[in-house]
Amino acid sequence: MDLNDYFYFVHVIEKRGFAPASRALNIPKSRLSRHVQQLEDRLGIRLIQRTSRQFVVTELGLEFYRYARAAIDEMEAAEAAVKTHTQALQGRVRLSCSVGMAQFVLNDIITQFMVSNPQVDVAQQVTNESVDIVEAGIDMAIRGHMDALPDSSLIQRQLAPSPWRLFAGRDYLERTGKPTTPDDLRGRAGLKIGWGRDDGLWSLTDSGGRRVEIPFSARLSSDDMVTLKCAAAQGLGIVALPAYVCRDDVASGRLVAVLPDWSAGDARISLLMPSRKGVPAVVEALANYLRQEMPRVTAL
Repeated sequence: MDLNDYFYFVHVIEKRGFAPASRALNIPKSRLSRHVQQLEDRLGIRLIQRTSRQFVVTELGLEFYRYARAAIDEMEAAEAAVKTHTQALQGRVRLSCSVGMAQFVLNDIITQFMVSNPQVDVAQQVTNESVDIVEAGIDMAIRGHMDALPDSSLIQRQLAPSPWRLFAGRDYLERTGKPTTPDDLRGRAGLKIGWGRDDGLWSLTDSGGRRVEIPFSARLSSDDMVTLKCAAAQGLGIVALPAYVCRDDVASGRLVAVLPDWSAGDARISLLMPSRKGVPAVVEALANYLRQEMPRVTAL
């Protein structure tokens, strides 16, 4: 029995093909094909029907996958448990996050974790695009979101709340007047996260649950929170951003909280992982560290 056959077969199934598995594992497709062929020859059955255009897992292949996945999970768990007790954390963690998450939340957390664990390496993918973390071979993804994440096979763990507020530059408010009610926002210059549309909407909620929506025409639309924050500080308009993004700027006086008793969105930050079983010790350790540190970093 060659356990590599099991390992590569499982990855080919989970990545939904030899080519994506080859990219994720950084090994030639020919090696993957050879190991799967060896497994099929030894079992005497066809696990995967494959042509130049199709990739179909047979019924017996799906049944065998469930047992093979469980075997790999148990081996990885055994190895991680032994390493936890016999040596310092080591290995590489591959994580994905948005640009804003990398700039304002994870920069200190990740580097502090690496300083405390000198044998740990981190490969950080920073993108605002949706990523298939299973196909990309990502160990974990950190997502900020207003709505509930869609149901999937991914493991989801909530890390911290992420309240949004309205902010503007002091000069802008002195020039146009500081709003005291949501209606005072009508006709004000707005800055909007996301560049796809020119119109925006401030959705505000007070402590009593009253909800008000104020439409605005965006003077500046951008996917980059740093750009929007700087534009607000320069007096170009009012922006809704996560409170932690603007916390230091409010403390220094570069920005002022607008209608501080009103929330501009109750977002959450969540951790997504491909599986609960067989998680390497270094990945589990970073996940726990994120759950410990994230509330402090994102607090108002």
